[in-house]
Amino acid sequence: MPSIAVENIIKKYGSKKEPVTALDDVSLEVSKGELFGVIGPDGAGKTSLFRILTTLLLADSGTATVDGFDVVKQYKEIRNRIGYMPGKFSLYQDLTVEENLRFFATIFNTSIQENYELIKEIYVQIEPFKDRRAGKLSGGMKQKLALCCALIHRPSVLFLDEPTTGVDAVSRKEFWEMLKALKQQGISILVSTPYMDEAELCDRVALIQSGKIMSIDMPQHIIQKFTKTMWSVRSAEMVRLLNDLQHYSNTEKCYAFGEFHHLVLKNESGGKDEILQYLQHLAHHEIELHLAQPNIEDCFIELMGNNKS
Repeated sequence: MPSIAVENIIKKYGSKKEPVTALDDVSLEVSKGELFGVIGPDGAGKTSLFRILTTLLLADSGTATVDGFDVVKQYKEIRNRIGYMPGKFSLYQDLTVEENLRFFATIFNTSIQENYELIKEIYVQIEPFKDRRAGKLSGGMKQKLALCCALIHRPSVLFLDEPTTGVDAVSRKEFWEMLKALKQQGISILVSTPYMDEAELCDRVALIQSGKIMSIDMPQHIIQKFTKTMWSVRSAEMVRLLNDLQHYSNTEKCYAFGEFHHLVLKNESGGKDEILQYLQHLAHHEIELHLAQPNIEDCFIELMGNNKS
């Protein structure tokens, strides 16, 4: 039995005349002990899905279970066995680190000492600040405290809604290392993120856009399905370069990607010489052009294009 099972979930907001679809026939399964990522931009439907699974929001149709319990009929059982870390810091700002932990332990009729081994590796990093008010902590420390509070009752399933948004790169890396350690404890983890690079840290991912699941698979398998040749292109005038490449007759897709633009051609036979000739004819200089290896973000953009067509 999967830890999480979602079948044909639909959720709409707004009036009946002009509804906005947040989740459009979403189905997925998360296995026990799996680190599963829901990857997509803001407004893709990630938070709506998490609120339904944590029994805070009712779906319009479809079914979902967590640890075998129905999210509507057996919501009390679910609330007792899950940990939930919402996107916005939701702990008590005026309470200290230790007071927040004690409060959440008391809610679940447990204590910090009882489950200390589970949170030890995380808690030792914030213990020097245990008497500091939560509202005065840095972003990374708030993140660690929120994770400790979500784990204090030893949940079987952990929901983390965009836990690394607005956190520095070092704290993001540390956080994912913590998740790997928690997975070893047998906890099933469902995490959402808008950061495409974090997708490759998950066992499996669901790529979601406009409430629709575009693909569910292991990250490396999604990347392997991208079979087209991709070029990285750069010149002295990047804005004009992007515009010129997008208007190139043989361009299938071209978009900004870090310090380069990523280019996919309709007809690959011309290749490098054809691209260079076109750009030199338009007086581009300091041109850099080389083959690029696609990643999850490239695959996401490709799938978005397929869904629109």
